[in-house]
Amino acid sequence: MTHNQAGLLRNPLHANRWFRAAVLGLAAVWLVLGAVKYFPKSSLSDSYPKSTAIYARYGELLRLTLASDGQFRLWTPLEQIPVHLRTAVLLYEDRWFYRHPGVNPWALVRAAWATLTNSGRQGGSTIAMQVARQLYRIDSRSYFGKLRQIALALWLDLRYSKDEILEAYLNGVSYGGNIVGIGAASRIYFHKPAMELNRVEALTLAVIPQNPARRVPIHHELPKTLLAARQRLWQSWLEEFPEDRRYAADLALPLPVYSRSELAIEAPHLTDLLLQRCAGTDAIHSGLDLRVQKSLERSIRHFLAAARDKGIRNAAALLIDANSMQVRAMVGSADYRNAAIDGQVNGTLAKRSPGSTLKPFVYALALDQGLVHPRTILADLPTAFGPYSPENFDGRFIGPVTVQDALIRSRNVPAVRIAAKLSRPTLYQFLQRAGVSRPRDEPHYGLSLALGGGEVTMEELAELYALLVNQGKLGRLDYCGSPDRAEPNAPEPLALLSRAAAYITLAMLKHNPRPDSKRPDRPDTAWKTGTSWGFRDAWSIGIAGHYVLAVWVGNFDGTKNPALVGGKAAAPLFFSITDSLRAQSLLPGLADPIPSVKPDAVAEVEVCAASGDLPNADCPVRAKTWFIPGKSPIRTSTLHRAVHFDRQTGRIVCPDAPQSRREIVEFWDSEMLRLFEQAGMPRRPAPPLPECYRNPAEEDGGLRIISPSKSGIYAFRLGKPSTLALKATTAANGSIYWFANRSFIARTAPSETYSWLPGQPGHYLISAVDADGHAASTEIRVELAP
Repeated sequence: MTHNQAGLLRNPLHANRWFRAAVLGLAAVWLVLGAVKYFPKSSLSDSYPKSTAIYARYGELLRLTLASDGQFRLWTPLEQIPVHLRTAVLLYEDRWFYRHPGVNPWALVRAAWATLTNSGRQGGSTIAMQVARQLYRIDSRSYFGKLRQIALALWLDLRYSKDEILEAYLNGVSYGGNIVGIGAASRIYFHKPAMELNRVEALTLAVIPQNPARRVPIHHELPKTLLAARQRLWQSWLEEFPEDRRYAADLALPLPVYSRSELAIEAPHLTDLLLQRCAGTDAIHSGLDLRVQKSLERSIRHFLAAARDKGIRNAAALLIDANSMQVRAMVGSADYRNAAIDGQVNGTLAKRSPGSTLKPFVYALALDQGLVHPRTILADLPTAFGPYSPENFDGRFIGPVTVQDALIRSRNVPAVRIAAKLSRPTLYQFLQRAGVSRPRDEPHYGLSLALGGGEVTMEELAELYALLVNQGKLGRLDYCGSPDRAEPNAPEPLALLSRAAAYITLAMLKHNPRPDSKRPDRPDTAWKTGTSWGFRDAWSIGIAGHYVLAVWVGNFDGTKNPALVGGKAAAPLFFSITDSLRAQSLLPGLADPIPSVKPDAVAEVEVCAASGDLPNADCPVRAKTWFIPGKSPIRTSTLHRAVHFDRQTGRIVCPDAPQSRREIVEFWDSEMLRLFEQAGMPRRPAPPLPECYRNPAEEDGGLRIISPSKSGIYAFRLGKPSTLALKATTAANGSIYWFANRSFIARTAPSETYSWLPGQPGHYLISAVDADGHAASTEIRVELAP
């Protein structure tokens, strides 16, 4: 800013105090009698209705709404308006602004004389008079209107500083049509904030308010009347600031200018949501990264174009920063303006079946409750839980499977088996604590909740997956906070999982292979897919770096489509998005390993690979696994046992027998032997052992109740009798005897299933006793559902 420019904007003590006092005296009667009701509010800015502006993370305008009076008015503080624009406005409108008392008497006399002598019309209004006309809707074409305008301009000049009046003028003057104020004009005509306007743009805007009807830019062109007015202002500018002649060549260049119709709405689903959740403010600063947003939109367009022949028409995606819990990108549908796909519906907020995307939390809870560790062996076989008989997605059963493999291969039956054993909290209670709303109580969903039997939103799923990278603490998505920090009044995150369980669950999910390479993603990506019943929803959600990305593919009307499979529809889109963002280096940290520091409560231990238990001396193959001391199930494996065979007869003999050979034998129970046989991997049954191999410490003889599950709740419908499956395994030969509350029920063979019909609702202690006298029991509750 030059010395002369500074002089033009200087705010000295008002001169001509005697004149101002005289004029105020004449106007006093008018003010008392008729203008008291027009007294302005404490702040001039409060007198103007304002648009709401929504900004992206780095200041880009995402959306500008109409103010309540139907105008685009983006209030801009004076300090955010460049000096050269303020200077240009004063030169053109009111060069004595900082020296007169709100009214310029010489200009008024000159304008009146020109009117009386018919020598042409000349403006005599000062900036303060124009602000008075804006604020109080004065018709200044009449004598009484002009007197009222003069009186109120004097009043404004007494009550407010010159800078406040100039700020009100620049924010309230018309720039054509319903574009009001310099903030809206700079954003609409030049797609930039007022602070970034150059001299040519500032001179262009400075002359529009004097005749907006004839000077507003049209079809990317500046009208001749605007160019002529700008040239006259430029001549006045050079008289004041001759050193600026170096900018003359800039005025001769074409000036890129936009129209009101090109005022884009970026990220429409997110901005709709922000207008609802962040109401009451004129400026909303979101955490959305506009470059990332456009990259997601492109990836979805390309994916749907390639999948059109499969009948896939719609998709949604949500990308959040788990560190700040801010949304970096949100695509609520493939096309916001496409009514054929209900494009204005925000898919990130729609309640949908999550398929298998909740399974990681089943196993995380089981880790915390001491039920499993990653290499615990689970049974994937046909199982009935009262009237509920879950099946795997592929319709097959693979027999014994580790917890980690069951998770990444998304086996349904093992997940339900574990979900049935959860207590305080169950999966339902966990989701309830996480704020996942449920329209019905727990018995309605039962164990099917683990397989997507309820409904969640993408927003809720993203918060759940973020707690895995945030050490088990649940954070809420921050929509209305600063783009660089968490919301100041945000509540303390709720710890729903231990740090150990969150760490181990993430470690297991990292082993999930990419659908294209069948190998884990590098750098680390911990992810999971989900497919809803009936092929209505395909999901893929996971963690890359410190970001959570959720992807949904489907149709809002719930149309079935066999192509809507998580691993085949959503997963390719998920990795298309992450690969594209990494290639463009758009998100810092996305290409880094997932930030996870091993808690002190987690240890790496060696287990017997075949059984998942701590290895005994006879275990031939061992493996490493994560373990939570004091929680994880700990027992020594009894699967492998050294047995001596007679060299001549091949029969088992006692260890001290002469001419015997030693061999490691696997002692699987009857249930596991059947599992292996069903999986096409039959095992040789262990031979009976003589008395010399008996171990008194083995008290239960391997008797184990498979069904019903421990502490299970079974709901039967009124008028529809259902049976409960009873099943147990044992290492003993002979029958298993079943009791309910000490009343005999039935006798079965090991691994045989018996269908029992409970007589009435209530608590039952189910007991099993084998032929060798070993016993096992479990307590269940039977309820009637409407």
